[in-house]
Amino acid sequence: SHELRTPLNGVFGWARMLQSADMDDLARQRALAAIVRGAAAQVRLIEDLLDVSRMVTGNLRLDLRLVDLRHVIEAALEMIRPAADAKDIEIEADLDGTPATVLGAADRLQQVLWNLLINAVKFTPRAGRAHVRLRRGETAAEIIVSDSGEGIAADVLPYVFDRFRQEDSSATRAHAGLGLGLALVRHMVDLHGGSVEAQSPGKGKGATFTVRLPLAPPGGGEA
Repeated sequence: SHELRTPLNGVFGWARMLQSADMDDLARQRALAAIVRGAAAQVRLIEDLLDVSRMVTGNLRLDLRLVDLRHVIEAALEMIRPAADAKDIEIEADLDGTPATVLGAADRLQQVLWNLLINAVKFTPRAGRAHVRLRRGETAAEIIVSDSGEGIAADVLPYVFDRFRQEDSSATRAHAGLGLGLALVRHMVDLHGGSVEAQSPGKGKGATFTVRLPLAPPGGGEA
């Protein structure tokens, strides 16, 4: 319940300031931006809970079409840019020039990328760096998201994709998370016939997440 209330507390706080304080234009814009970020975070938490409910009941369905992963990554980067800019985090993108076409649901694959990228932004200190790479093999494509953030302890790595699991409660409180994002990532990737793994040299040394998805059969056309 604490994690669900955290974004709302920020929204209410800034809204009260707008009501009661004599703010200049710069402060007013800052308050409005904070309210939008808080509302977006609340929406994402609710959507994650709804998706987990669908996942548990087996009601999560995919609308499969030919999708170029380059477009999926570019769309996710556009969505995450404001959150990264707010922390002065630079996100580098290295996309293979060759189309990487998979049979998938574009919205769900974008959700996978968004969750991995927001995870990188959340757990990377201000002015840090994140990197997303796309690699196309003979039968599969790899999307690799890495960051210079807090890293993951070795004893936690096997459990990072479990529902409601985060490394410690202080991290959950600080970053307003429910520990659902990575569980959803794994489930979405599984539904696409792919795999996802997490790697980290240890605490304070960043983390890398690798998603592997089977390429669409040749002759299927472009996404």
